[in-house]
Amino acid sequence: MRLTKSTIQILSNFASINSNIVIDQGNTIRTISEAKNILAKATVEETFDSEFGVYDLSEFLGVLKLVDNPNLNFQDDFVIISDESGLTNIKYFFSDTEMLTKAGKDVRMPEGDVKLDLSEDILQKLRSAAGALGHSEMIIQGIDNGLAKVTVTTSDNSTANTFSIEIPATSDVHTYKFVYNINNLKMLSGDYEVEISSKLISKLTNKLNGLQYWIALEKSSTYGE
Repeated sequence: MRLTKSTIQILSNFASINSNIVIDQGNTIRTISEAKNILAKATVEETFDSEFGVYDLSEFLGVLKLVDNPNLNFQDDFVIISDESGLTNIKYFFSDTEMLTKAGKDVRMPEGDVKLDLSEDILQKLRSAAGALGHSEMIIQGIDNGLAKVTVTTSDNSTANTFSIEIPATSDVHTYKFVYNINNLKMLSGDYEVEISSKLISKLTNKLNGLQYWIALEKSSTYGE
């Protein structure tokens, strides 16, 4: 088996959410953060014959780079990674899945109370603003005329410098304030459809590849108040 470039990109992204991973049998890959506030799910081109665990996902991806166009031959407890000639081989052992963080089932997402789109360009601007201003919060707040204001700030500092963008949003009410920890926005680059529930959970779906993230909101969020 050879992993596609897309799958490697997804695994690299998942390594930023959790350093270890349990990959299930089939073609669906999931990961969950240690704090249980980020869950990600991807459908990939490859189909894995059995479940296996990797303790250090970044290390595993680094090992793949040691050989050109690596081929993976999966065994019960390890995988043989070889080059096209078969002269270079790496034996990489799996980890006990009971010792790792298993994502389990998908989140049972409530009906979204607010729906909007976040483009790759806007997400990059928000992340850049957070870095420049030293903030860790992104607030999505309802305003009139079917718009939402997305602000990078520190909510407990009334004199904090802020960066904001107004974007279209769909909602039954415009009195809401959803607060994210920007450090939890670990999505792969791309344009996203966003559904946000007043139950303090959100779902972000990549428009290109269907990659999904469920991200918890901060408890300071409000809806209809």
